[in-house]
Amino acid sequence: MKIVFLIPLVAIWTATNSWAQDRIYRCGNEYTNTVTESQAKNCKLISGGNVTVVQSHKPSAGRVPAATQPGQRVDAGDQRAKDSDSRLILESELKKAEARQAELLKEYNNGEPEKLGPETRNHQKYLDRVAELKASISRNERDIDGIRRELSRVPSAAASSSSAAK
Repeated sequence: MKIVFLIPLVAIWTATNSWAQDRIYRCGNEYTNTVTESQAKNCKLISGGNVTVVQSHKPSAGRVPAATQPGQRVDAGDQRAKDSDSRLILESELKKAEARQAELLKEYNNGEPEKLGPETRNHQKYLDRVAELKASISRNERDIDGIRRELSRVPSAAASSSSAAK
């Protein structure tokens, strides 16, 4: 009874293995299993190992946008729009950082912040929090300086419109 079921399984297994063992030829960066094509291109037979080839779409011969071509300049209107967007983003980040700085300074209270519940019994926790606040204030101040530097590098809307008029 078991042999009856075993024979078809062995036959199927043998058939699928024989289909999977086609000869594969490599022609530069291309692979083929067509013998005539491989002979015409002087391809090499690949032995051992499995080859998986994923077909890719070739890029269309259409025109690449001008902004992505190397050596091309961006349209003045597009550049003004980009500068305006980056200026708005930097200004909003600066406002957030300045608001955060005001909160930190208020909490720091000139080096004497209010003690929280567990800090009344454990003075070291209080000192750690004061040091952390001081470090946060310093870090946030450096962030604000960096944002201001970036803002100074981005041309303002008035400067870019006057340079375009020249």
